[in-house]
Amino acid sequence: MSETENPKTHPTSNAVKDPDDWTTGGEPMTGAQASYLKTLSEEAHEEFDDHLSKGDASKKIDELQDKTGRGK
Repeated sequence: MSETENPKTHPTSNAVKDPDDWTTGGEPMTGAQASYLKTLSEEAHEEFDDHLSKGDASKKIDELQDKTGRGK
């Protein structure tokens, strides 16, 4: 393995990973995700979906952060 392929050489290169590529993305969202998503949903006047996966919850959080101006 070359130095450019070693994740320990560039530890932040994979710090932001697309939720579609998460190995645990299909699992139910975490309690923290659910709590924050519920807050964002209320602020954005959108329905809260408590059946999202971790990956889908992450994408919805990003979407609602943009809509509400939170997290920026």
